[in-house]
Amino acid sequence: MFWMREAACQVGEWRAERAHWRADMARYKAARRAARKSGERLPEDPGPPPTGFALLPWLLMGMGSFSNLLQGRTPLPWIGALGLLTFNSLYIYVTFRAFAKETRDARSTRVALVVMGAVTCALAIVYGGSWLYFFPLLGLATGAVMRGPWLGSTGLALTALAATVSSVREGWDALNVAYGTFLSTMVTAAILSLTEAVRELRAAREELARRAVEEERLRFSRDLHDLLGHTLSVIVVKSEAARRLAPRDMDAALLQITDIESVGRQALTEIREAVTGYRQGSLATELDRADSVLTAAAVTPVIHRSGPPLPSPTEALLGWVVREAVTNVLRHSGATRCEITVEGAGTAGTGIEGTGAEGTGGRVRLTVADNGTGATPPAGAARTGTGIGGTGLKGLTERLAAAGGSLSAGPIPQGGFLVTAELPGLPGLPDLAAETASPASSSSPSSPLSPSPSQVNPHIRPTLTP
Repeated sequence: MFWMREAACQVGEWRAERAHWRADMARYKAARRAARKSGERLPEDPGPPPTGFALLPWLLMGMGSFSNLLQGRTPLPWIGALGLLTFNSLYIYVTFRAFAKETRDARSTRVALVVMGAVTCALAIVYGGSWLYFFPLLGLATGAVMRGPWLGSTGLALTALAATVSSVREGWDALNVAYGTFLSTMVTAAILSLTEAVRELRAAREELARRAVEEERLRFSRDLHDLLGHTLSVIVVKSEAARRLAPRDMDAALLQITDIESVGRQALTEIREAVTGYRQGSLATELDRADSVLTAAAVTPVIHRSGPPLPSPTEALLGWVVREAVTNVLRHSGATRCEITVEGAGTAGTGIEGTGAEGTGGRVRLTVADNGTGATPPAGAARTGTGIGGTGLKGLTERLAAAGGSLSAGPIPQGGFLVTAELPGLPGLPDLAAETASPASSSSPSSPLSPSPSQVNPHIRPTLTP
């Protein structure tokens, strides 16, 4: 009864695998037809699923023993028939369980393989002749189960056992049996291992493709959130400013409306670039935008920048932080003052007043602090950089972590909210602030070492490092 239940389970598993393979084949044929129409590369054939049925034809090697039983040339035929039935049953049980790692490594499978070896030795010693060909069948089942570091030693031990038993019964013919046993063990293990590796690689490739799609969706959602969230906030703030200015100063109101048009056009360009994945932000541009929108919202901007020039990827990441932090200041803080500080690698830095920010220690640091009273995330989550606020700050945390940086956000003791972003610095580059503070650079009005933001915007002031 136990054997029948196991056989029924194996048949059920095989039918499920067969149905899955048919579904894969239907998708493969549809993809192949589509590829032929479009002229693309044809997809790979998934092939039938590996099951124990692939190893059943090898049982024909025992037909000689079965023929001896039918012809009455076997002494004690009932023992031979019982041994043949036991061996075939164990062979089917072991081989069908060899195609799933969980069942292949199960204790019951190993015990069945050992019992199968004992039955093979008993039949070979008692009868000899064609009964010795059960050793290659035993090697085939062993190779299907024993894949891994123990395969070599197990195969050699089984070959030695087959050679010893066969030499007792058949003399020099034992070499053929031993060779067949060793060959069936190793070749079966190699073929099945290769087949399993190919299927695992194919599954891994499909998983990587799925994750790539998910990453692209996540990137696009982050970019879209950052772009639209900031742009719409700027448009709302400038629209309110235009509405307030229109009754008393039409020229100033028209200037705000012109800015709204410019922001909208720039947003359209950035959204197109976000779709294609080629967008690179500029920290100087974001600082200029922050100054403009904060001023329009009646928030006093105080912007400091020091340190050496930054590479484009670092500038892009810090630009995103400035954009998101300023957007949150406009939406939630109710602040009247916002201070943005950028400290380059190797700069001692003066930090943000009252926040206790110290030198960057070889890292680039950006801090955005306000004096507002808006809602803030839990302090415990804010300082660790995990579970920060809304979607924007969470997306920025992931971006900076991928670049080896960190992001923290939370309230400050003096009141207000602080966002701090750090990225790896640029060791070996000259200190821009130190060069700017030198007499040579201060005497030259066109010195290339002067911070570019201060030349563009009067609110951006370089923090000179002593």
